[in-house]
This record gives sequence, structure tokens and C-alpha cells, in this order.
Amino acid sequence: MIDTKMESSWREALFDEFQKPYFNSLKEFLVEEKQKHTVYPHGSNIFAAFNNTPFDKVKVVILGQDPYHGVGQAHGLAFSVNDGVPHPPSLQNIFKELRDDIGCDMPKSGNLTSWAKEGVFLLNTVLTVRASEANSHKSRGWEIFTDAVIRLLSEQKESLVFILWGGPAGTKASLIDAKKHLVLKAPHPSPLSSYRGFFGSKPFSKTNEFLKSHAIRPIEWCI
Repeated sequence: MIDTKMESSWREALFDEFQKPYFNSLKEFLVEEKQKHTVYPHGSNIFAAFNNTPFDKVKVVILGQDPYHGVGQAHGLAFSVNDGVPHPPSLQNIFKELRDDIGCDMPKSGNLTSWAKEGVFLLNTVLTVRASEANSHKSRGWEIFTDAVIRLLSEQKESLVFILWGGPAGTKASLIDAKKHLVLKAPHPSPLSSYRGFFGSKPFSKTNEFLKSHAIRPIEWCI
């Protein structure tokens, strides 16, 4: 069920995590889940964020919660959906802020792979979900793994931008060295909270201003 094939720089950096008891327990859980339920994303896409953005290419981290649980939506990148899939409400709001912040046209596709290739690491804190049941794989071990990923990035990289949307993502700020990196926190882009400060937070322009100030090539956000 869990295909641990991963881009080589990430696999080397995370080798110790794969050996830990919690990760073996997580794999066993996922095998059992697949026998009884449909699980998203497909096993080959669980580590898509890692495979699309190698460790040495990461400039920005956008942290999501868990994958979309609808048919055909999740493909391993936080907030992203496959080509041809209608944009979920949170993604619609991200694109509205993108338009208002830096003037991008509203994208036709919700596939954010182009961002990933630019160095935007689109990480969910939980990497799998049972079909039609949001948060169904919470507290099974993924959070331990992704916390280790965030710590690793904070410790070993310089001048990253961490974009933390919503309360759960905001708690991860404690894992990040704010003296080395820029941490941008805002309400979640969900329609339930987007008007409490997500709109107008200007994460895209702030990210590029920070990157340019550290002589790092900015992100091409327009899709």
C-alpha cells in the first residue's frame, strides 16, 4: 500500500525515519485500511510532494492538513487537484488571493505541480485519508513523520518561507527557527475562515520579496 520510493535526496535525509517503529506501524495500518476501504491518494502518489520537489530545491513550504477525500481529487500535493477536477472551495480562495495579491489570472486547472517544480513543497501533515472521511488517518503516525520533515528543513536549510494556513498548521511554527526562515501564518483558505484574515494576507508577494532579499530566485506563481 505505501510505496516508499522517494526522490534520492529526500530518501537519504529521511532514512532514519523509515526505520523507526512508528513508521512500521503506519505501514501496517495502511495495508489493513486498503483491504477494507478506498484510500487516497493512490500509493504511488503518497510521496508526490517529495518526488516533485527535491530536498535541495525547496524554497517554500505550504502546509496543508490531509488529502482531499473525494474521488479523483488527491494526488499527493497539498491543496492541489488533478487536471480536470473542479476546484475545491479552499483552492478557489487560494486562487482569488493569488489574483488579488500579484495579479495572476484565475487558473483553469487546480493542478499545482508547476509550483512544486518551482520549489514550493506542498506538504500535508497527514499524507493519506479514507475515501469520504476527512481526518480519518489522523494520529496514526503521519504527524510524527511530517514533523520530522519540517524540523529537518528548518535545521538544514537557510532562508525558507513557511506558509502556515489555519490553526493546526500554525502550531507547526514551534518546529521552525524563525531567525533563519520567514514564517507566514494566516487563517485557513476554507470558506469558513477565509474572511478572518486569509484574504489580504498577501503570502505570494511576501514570499517573493523575502526570497529576492536573500538573492534567491522568486517563485513563478501564475499558472
